[in-house]
Amino acid sequence: MKHIDGIPVWGDPDEATVKQIKECAAPDGTFGAALMADAHKGYSMPIGGVVAYRDAISPSGVGYDIACGIMAVRTDAKAEDVRGGVGAILDDIARAVSFGLGRTNQTPIDHDLFDDPTWKGDKNVAALRDKAAAQLGTVGSGNHFVDLLEEPETGALWVAAHFGSRGFGHGVASGYLNLAHGRGFFDRAPGETMDDPPTLIDMNSDLGRAYWNAMTLAGRYAYAGREYVVGQALKILGASALDTVHNHHNFAWIEEHDGETVFVVRKGATPAWPRQRGFVGGSMGDYAAVVVGVDTEEARAALRSTVHGAGRIMSRMQAKGKRGKQGQEKRPGLVTRQMMSERTREFGVVVRGGEVDESPHVYRDLRGVIEAHAGNLHVEHWLRPIGVVMAGADVADPYKD
Repeated sequence: MKHIDGIPVWGDPDEATVKQIKECAAPDGTFGAALMADAHKGYSMPIGGVVAYRDAISPSGVGYDIACGIMAVRTDAKAEDVRGGVGAILDDIARAVSFGLGRTNQTPIDHDLFDDPTWKGDKNVAALRDKAAAQLGTVGSGNHFVDLLEEPETGALWVAAHFGSRGFGHGVASGYLNLAHGRGFFDRAPGETMDDPPTLIDMNSDLGRAYWNAMTLAGRYAYAGREYVVGQALKILGASALDTVHNHHNFAWIEEHDGETVFVVRKGATPAWPRQRGFVGGSMGDYAAVVVGVDTEEARAALRSTVHGAGRIMSRMQAKGKRGKQGQEKRPGLVTRQMMSERTREFGVVVRGGEVDESPHVYRDLRGVIEAHAGNLHVEHWLRPIGVVMAGADVADPYKD
């Protein structure tokens, strides 16, 4: 850990990422900030950034993929028992679970989250209800996945799912950002960029309380979606869950730090209070980890937070290249499908879907990232992926991350 202008920083972030966290920590009333080792530039606030505000919430900090997170379960099955049929299992998961565009349920998922009073108490949220119902249990694209993983020490099979609140969360985020800037909830935002300053809403205002309620509902929605998807995978495997780890990593919490009650915004950062467990994913060609928070001075400096993944070292456009309006290549990508296939084959993981901008080449090595946080977490398990399902390269999805 080091400090840059008073902000504790892990790893070696680039200047643009450091500039973003400094801007997010600059407003009056900021309690503190921290930057995790997987950090990279994001919209308004860096991925891997943590900021605590005394009386404000930042919808730009929480981001558009509200409550993105990971649910992982240790099953009663053994990886060895399914290894020979991993490809077929992944095909079954891809058929049973909708990746990419929101599914339209012929048999809607009945869930008590739709009885939450926020649906009736907030007319804007109510207008998003039908979309939310149609998309509950869909995974999305981008870096969202369903993984099968092996616990090397015991051979136990794990299932993990990574995604958030889909189009519902995106609608909440864009709507409340609009309201915070004096526009209508459903207005089109004018030309927002990654370099926009942080948007803050006073938590003592009606707008702040309304956003908090909508964000909290999006969190319930994301939990329900991940539980459904993991349940579908368990049915296909004929397995049961023996242990569960489940966290958001794009969210805000009311927490007490150094005797003060503050609103902690984590964007691409996992909460890591003492003895709290979290799942940290690597790339499709790297280990994942189950981690546990510890009580140390470094953990307090991190605002009880740690990494959420390996962290990108290459943008999506750098990996894929850029094409003109007629489809002709304007700038070649740095990663090819062959490169991605060779790397995953060498690692021994079977992949369904995925685009080159999710290749292992675009991510840091997870072990190095976690080693940077040795002072504020303990690794409970390293898990090796044996199968990965993601949206295909041809899937368009406006709510991917």
